[in-house]
Amino acid sequence: MTADTAPAGAPSLRDLVDRLRAGVVGRTREIELVVAAIAADRHILIEGPPGTGKSTLLRGVAREMDIGFEFVEGNAELTPARLVGHFDPARVLVDGYVPDVFVPGPLAAALTDGALLYIEELNRVPEETLNVLITVMSERELHVPRLGRIEAAPGFRLVSAMNPFDAVGTARISSAVYDRVCRIAVDYQSETDELTILRKEISSSPTRADREASEVEPAWQLQVVELVRATREHPDLRIGSSVRGAIDLVLVANALGELRTAGAHAPSVSLDAALVALSGRVRLREGTDRSTEDVIRELFDTVFGRSVDEGGTDGGKAGAPTGATTSS
Repeated sequence: MTADTAPAGAPSLRDLVDRLRAGVVGRTREIELVVAAIAADRHILIEGPPGTGKSTLLRGVAREMDIGFEFVEGNAELTPARLVGHFDPARVLVDGYVPDVFVPGPLAAALTDGALLYIEELNRVPEETLNVLITVMSERELHVPRLGRIEAAPGFRLVSAMNPFDAVGTARISSAVYDRVCRIAVDYQSETDELTILRKEISSSPTRADREASEVEPAWQLQVVELVRATREHPDLRIGSSVRGAIDLVLVANALGELRTAGAHAPSVSLDAALVALSGRVRLREGTDRSTEDVIRELFDTVFGRSVDEGGTDGGKAGAPTGATTSS
């Protein structure tokens, strides 16, 4: 099936891409690549930093293409049995090892239904579990002891996502996995796209104050995005924040400003919100003697100007977020 040719009554691939673009900001190229790979019946691996829309993109593709979707969170506890399925021990005692006693896991269910098997954080999955996936991708079938052969129904594909190898808790993926997938690399969106994502999230907030703030403080929100993007380039930080940090910063600042009867953009409010939203998301480089609060304060001063008045205390490490600055 091509972008211009589709079965009667089915949307073209171009129609799918256009619909997906409406829900996924700044990922036109990646949307086209994912749709094309799925249409070509290929397995997919999307690789990129946290918060870059990998899950949003894959869920949107499954929804718009009307494909079944089995979600698996990749972690060290994902054993082959949890992925494949198991026989119910209580029923085995009564009925024995018959097919009706088998409880399918997400892999068996996706194979049977011809669905997408989406594995998040693929490079956190144990090697023995990855070996099961390698066999399935190659042979398009699964052999379960005492159950037999499960053949992949038409439509089954593995779609997976993972953070770069240097993220905490990740491992290198073997060449055997890479040889069986189409890899799509993603990076952070542009500043314009991240600002669009931030404003979209704030405008859809159930809190009226957040929606109103999105209309009256656009310049401040741009500075928030600049601050978050600066965390990805600071020499003392190994990992910076995703756009989720900007969203949390704005939401926390709106609530904190209401508590302090000040605007969210007031320096004391904005800095404390930045410390709360960003200090846990960033990771220091090995060997630095600074704290994450030190770095966030430095970046804040660079983007917004001095965070304390001349009589304030701006040396040393920041303490607890609340009270870390002078009153606005």
